[in-house]
Amino acid sequence: MSPVRVVLAEDGVLLREGVSSLLTRFGFEIVAAVGDADDLITAVKDHAPDLVVTDIRMPPDHTDEGLRAAVALRRADPALPVVALSQYVELSYAGDLLDSGDGRRVGYLLKDRIVDIEDFVDSLRRVVDGGTVVDPQVIRQLLSRRDPLSELSPREREVLALIAEGHSNSAIAARLVISDATVGKHIGNILAKLDIPQTDDTHRRVLAVLTYLRTTPR
Repeated sequence: MSPVRVVLAEDGVLLREGVSSLLTRFGFEIVAAVGDADDLITAVKDHAPDLVVTDIRMPPDHTDEGLRAAVALRRADPALPVVALSQYVELSYAGDLLDSGDGRRVGYLLKDRIVDIEDFVDSLRRVVDGGTVVDPQVIRQLLSRRDPLSELSPREREVLALIAEGHSNSAIAARLVISDATVGKHIGNILAKLDIPQTDDTHRRVLAVLTYLRTTPR
């Protein structure tokens, strides 16, 4: 099987080299490692990678240049797998990134909360394979910034938050001390109220969270 070809964007030289070495050790191929957002966009055009891993804060202003570049890349190619890494939750464009491409092949991870290298590598592979990986802290901050949709009941909002954190139906049932059938009913109501289309796509749960974020004012 061919290695996953990666464009890595990180302005810190030591961290960039460290992540490059780490990914290479786990079978990834680093086709470009760059230090700013402009070079990131150029590298993606030149190399057509299988995955982009980018820091959020990059030169010249060290605010959200990397995140804005990631959003631009996803708008140009919604199927491009992109994982954003940051020490902070940048609310300005985080929702746009997670909403791009129907929420597939995208991730937002907080550097300080990555405690297991193999889990990190697995997260990258899941994104390449079409999955979505979002740190629960990112979801919490995005949700807390927005007013919930009036159609959702307090219990449905609670269930939706747990879905966003990646819990299964049985785990949600145990957490809320309700039956699996009741959880299924709440999820059905959420999907109906948020107008998530009837498909057998496994990403319907992610789409429910992203629709919830997208349809509330910023």
